[in-house]
Amino acid sequence: MSKLWDDLKQNMKEWSSAAVEKAEEVSKVAVAKTEELTKISKIKLEIHQLQRDRRKQQEALGKLAYGQAKDNNMVNFTGNTEFYSHVEEIERITSVIGEKEREIEKIKDEYNIQDSEVSADMEEAQVTDELSEEGEVKDSPESE
Repeated sequence: MSKLWDDLKQNMKEWSSAAVEKAEEVSKVAVAKTEELTKISKIKLEIHQLQRDRRKQQEALGKLAYGQAKDNNMVNFTGNTEFYSHVEEIERITSVIGEKEREIEKIKDEYNIQDSEVSADMEEAQVTDELSEEGEVKDSPESE
């Protein structure tokens, strides 16, 4: 009976060691994936801010065009530096957004992260961001 008991104790030690090793492996993978999801979330929040900045520039451009058309009966903006500075800024922001989106795709491809994993992480961040901006009308990022 003593031999059976010793064998059982030895097997339990081996199983527990194997379980601990497996748990360590799983936790390392989980930590790595969490780090990458955090990077993606940070970039997505930067994109969201850039989209807001672009909307503000587009609004300013629209106000300028409306004011010029209404007050000065001018619809030709050739040589109007203020007009073209808004256009250039909108194009610059759009370019940066594209770079950020490519950066996200690179991270997702490199670490085999699915869109569904990122979407769930971002929904909470967007709700928090929207609640912090009182009185501002929200457009969905997809409409940009």
